[in-house]
Amino acid sequence: MQFNEFPDIVFEATGIYSRRLKSFLDWHNYPYTFLNPLAAKKQLDQLRPNKNDLNDAKNLAETQFILARAKSYVQNPIYIELQYMSRFYQQINHDIVSTKDRLHRILQLTFPKIEGLFSATDSPHYWELLTIVPHAIITRRSRQALMDTIQAGISWHIGHERLSKLVDQLMSMGQISAPAVAANSYNVAQVIYYAKRWIELHGTKGDILTAMVDKAKDLPEYSIYQSIPG
Repeated sequence: MQFNEFPDIVFEATGIYSRRLKSFLDWHNYPYTFLNPLAAKKQLDQLRPNKNDLNDAKNLAETQFILARAKSYVQNPIYIELQYMSRFYQQINHDIVSTKDRLHRILQLTFPKIEGLFSATDSPHYWELLTIVPHAIITRRSRQALMDTIQAGISWHIGHERLSKLVDQLMSMGQISAPAVAANSYNVAQVIYYAKRWIELHGTKGDILTAMVDKAKDLPEYSIYQSIPG
C-alpha cells in the first residue's frame, strides 16, 4: 500500500495486549494516538451498535478523519520501566503480607509463643530462626544442644551472651507453648517453607528498591522527592 504521507495510527488501550503495538511504534518513532477505552467508547457509541474488535478498528479509523485526534505523548522509556518495577515492588509487598499471615496461622499449631521473641517480626533474623526452631518441642532438648543447633544454623554473627539469652527466651516460650500437632507433622515443613519464602521475598524487595534508586537517581524529579520530609 502506498501513502503520499504517513498515515494516522489510532488504537484503543487494551491493557498488556496493546502494549506490544505501542512499544513497536515507540521503537520505530511512529506517531500515533493511544485512546483511553472510556474515551473511545464515548466517541464511538453512536457508530457501533454491533461492537466487536473488527468494527471498533474500522470505526476508529473512519472517525479519525472527522475528529483529527491529537497524537499521544511518548513517555521516556525510563519512566515506563520504573512503573513496571514499582508494580512488581507492590506485588512483592503483597506477597510478603500474605506469607506472614499464612505463617501466623500455622505457628498457632506448632509454636504460638515464638511470635513474641522479638518486638517486631520484620527482621530476617526472626525468620531464619523459624527455619531452625519451627516447633516448640525443639526447645525442650538440652540447653547446650539448642545453642549448638542455633549457632550452626544462623547466617549472622551472634555473641555468646546474646545467644545464651536468646536460648533462654526460646526455652521459656517452649515450656508455655501448647502445640496442636506433633513435631513430625507436615505443618512443621510449612513453617520452614513460609519462613524461607519470606526471606526470599524480603531480599527481592530490597533488590528492586536498589535497582529503582539506581535507575531514578539521575532524573530531575529524584532530588525533589528526596527533599520531602519522611
